[in-house]
Amino acid sequence: MKIEDAVKSTNTMSAAKKTMLNIMYTQNLLAESFNEVLKPYDLSPPQFNVLRILRGQKGKPANMCMIQERMIAKTSNTTRLVDKLLAKDLVTREVCSENRRKMEISITDKGLELLTEVDPFVDGYEMGYAANLDKNELETMNLLLEKYRGELL
Repeated sequence: MKIEDAVKSTNTMSAAKKTMLNIMYTQNLLAESFNEVLKPYDLSPPQFNVLRILRGQKGKPANMCMIQERMIAKTSNTTRLVDKLLAKDLVTREVCSENRRKMEISITDKGLELLTEVDPFVDGYEMGYAANLDKNELETMNLLLEKYRGELL
């Protein structure tokens, strides 16, 4: 569907405006459908992101600053996210023995098990959208998106 049809616009748009609207519209579509994938597991996308970051630590704890740096949504309140994951017993939080001002966050076995359960559905979600493009188109899209946002980051 063309972006003009999606937003029901009859005005002529510049290529820059069309690109921005396409990206924003697509991001919202992806976010809404990803929320539905995670909903049965009582996870938000930012919570899922934190769990994946911690799993990537391969058993080593992470501090709040490192988690925040790796978050997809940099505006996420990492402390609040970790608190919610703590309440679900998906992570642990301990005071760092070397620096008592620093908190160390680790994923629990329950958190790892949940990710193992969710992973096939997330993979299916990702592959579902990727199926519309071939490998070269996906690589080109990634290059173009990186180039598009490169000047502003």
